[in-house]
Amino acid sequence: MEVFVIVLLFLLGILLIVKGGDLFVDASTWIAVRSGIPQFIIGATIVSLATTLPELLTSAVATMHGSNGIAVGNAVGSVTANLGLIMGISVVCLPTAMKRRNIAFKGILMILGCGLLYALSADGRLQTVPSLLLLLLFFIFLAENVYSAKQSMQSEQRRTPVRDSRNVVLVNVIKFAAGAAGIVIGAQLLVDNGSELARILGVPDSIIGATLIAVGTSLPELVTTITALIKRQASLSIGNILGANIIDLTMILPVCSMLAGGSLAISAQTVLLDLPFCLAVGFLAILPPLFSQRFFRLQGVALLLVYGLYIFILCTSLG
Repeated sequence: MEVFVIVLLFLLGILLIVKGGDLFVDASTWIAVRSGIPQFIIGATIVSLATTLPELLTSAVATMHGSNGIAVGNAVGSVTANLGLIMGISVVCLPTAMKRRNIAFKGILMILGCGLLYALSADGRLQTVPSLLLLLLFFIFLAENVYSAKQSMQSEQRRTPVRDSRNVVLVNVIKFAAGAAGIVIGAQLLVDNGSELARILGVPDSIIGATLIAVGTSLPELVTTITALIKRQASLSIGNILGANIIDLTMILPVCSMLAGGSLAISAQTVLLDLPFCLAVGFLAILPPLFSQRFFRLQGVALLLVYGLYIFILCTSLG
């Protein structure tokens, strides 16, 4: 009976994130069109903040329970999954042109956040005061998006605004809120019950934390990306992934460091394996569009292969 309930909740989680992703992208696209804000910026701010909630909640709860390994592995592993797995899928399915000005700042900020996290945690601990530098990058990210949104809206002032009835506005607000709630609650159900199911099947906790938790908390980004691809909203997809990664790297771990009492333990695995691979997929994801202003299908294949190698080494090392 217990296994039946776990499987049922697991399937409910899948249903919630699939339907929630559909509603969420619809409402986000409507916001972009009606506000004049580019879909890329919508994806990199509003969508990213909502879809990053599972990582934040999971890492914060793990830190308060003393499971620092899960907290750190989840945050860093989610970035690697977002780039290697999710962006890899996105670029393979829908290679797209991307203006350099859209990709440059956020891409460089993401790489800088990962590099700074690596430098600050090289001694095996992330102290709260130095980690404030990461939070500074987070606020720079938000400030740049607000500035970009204002510039975009000013350039659209001459266009006749599209006015919707109150009912249309209300429906889209409800869709946005319901979609966000669906993907967050669904991801939590999927991770919790998927982890419990794995334990029942005898899978070691170390492998669960390094793979299932990191990938599970990235499911909102995956579902939002797949839904955006189906609707051919590639800019929303890329913006969501980059924005979510910046938030993961610059906001989650400083918060966890505060919750840990001022010093967050960083495992040797994170320093020697997780962060180097995170940097590697980051460069692979960002450098081609910086030079060519385009994402290539071959680039997506390379991202998937590097992520597969990372998972293989991780599982092999954990035995």
